[in-house]
Amino acid sequence: MSTSERVLVTGASGMLGGAVADLLAERGWDVTVMQRRTAGGRHREVLGDVRDVDAVERAVHGQDAVVHLAAKVDVVGPWLDYVRVNATGTRHVIEALRRNGGGRLVQVSSPSVAHTGRSLAGAGAGPASPMRARGHYARSKAAAELFALGADGPDLAVTAVRPHIVWGPGDTQLVGRIVDRARQGRLALVGSGTVLVDTTYVDNAVEAVVAALEHVEDARGQAFVVTNGEPRPIGELVTSICHACGVPGPRLHVPRPLAWALGATVEGAVAVSERAPGLTAITQPPLTRFLAEQLSTAHWFDQRRTREVLQWAPRVGLDEGLERLAAACR
Repeated sequence: MSTSERVLVTGASGMLGGAVADLLAERGWDVTVMQRRTAGGRHREVLGDVRDVDAVERAVHGQDAVVHLAAKVDVVGPWLDYVRVNATGTRHVIEALRRNGGGRLVQVSSPSVAHTGRSLAGAGAGPASPMRARGHYARSKAAAELFALGADGPDLAVTAVRPHIVWGPGDTQLVGRIVDRARQGRLALVGSGTVLVDTTYVDNAVEAVVAALEHVEDARGQAFVVTNGEPRPIGELVTSICHACGVPGPRLHVPRPLAWALGATVEGAVAVSERAPGLTAITQPPLTRFLAEQLSTAHWFDQRRTREVLQWAPRVGLDEGLERLAAACR
């Protein structure tokens, strides 16, 4: 594809956002990135926070499209922090686009916006539910997705993509946390470790997000889950990541009810640390109720409509992705 159109990528300092910006530039887009801290990359930067209306206005001005990835993705923290970044920040982007004359918006969301605690087996992109989604992150992202899709109209074409568990070399979320806990001997599976979970290798997620922008007219007003389409037992997946990175696999199993109770206890400790003066807030707890659910319920999705509408298919299979991860770890 060759284009001289201008696109803003928010949240480009993350693994996924940075790679999306790079691929768009390779395909001929004039790329601007918005992030809180300079990344020293090859794209024009607008430094700012999506909570800041004026900063968003500066970043969106003159753009033909926005790929909105900026989000608060932690598993703990005050509810209002999630609302201000994920929900209100998305509204700021939408309003700036409207003042700018419209254009196109790809809202990068999450399958957790439609997860109500039960297993998802062969599911489609169910409706986002701020009331029923689990945890501050999922509920605030659900609200953000509804704001975005509700803004689709004659002058603003909007679609939402929900990449599921994106991982790969350089990943500090899934891979980084698994490896750290394995090295410390604290890596455990919740339940039997046999529930099926699908994931998305980072290159595939990047190409899906770009495809959503390129085919936004066909995808407008809709949400699409993006995965590799290769569900594996979660115990096998975690063990494979450990082996690729040269660390021991999980040896402990925690029953789901116990994990839920431990998660509730940890969340209570986190809340105390946030409110008590002089205490350091806990930002990376070992377990929460949300994590206990995510680790013990199936999550795999029907990808047929995603691939048809976005005209996209994953190029890197799970096994090849693990080989690339092993090479990077070496």
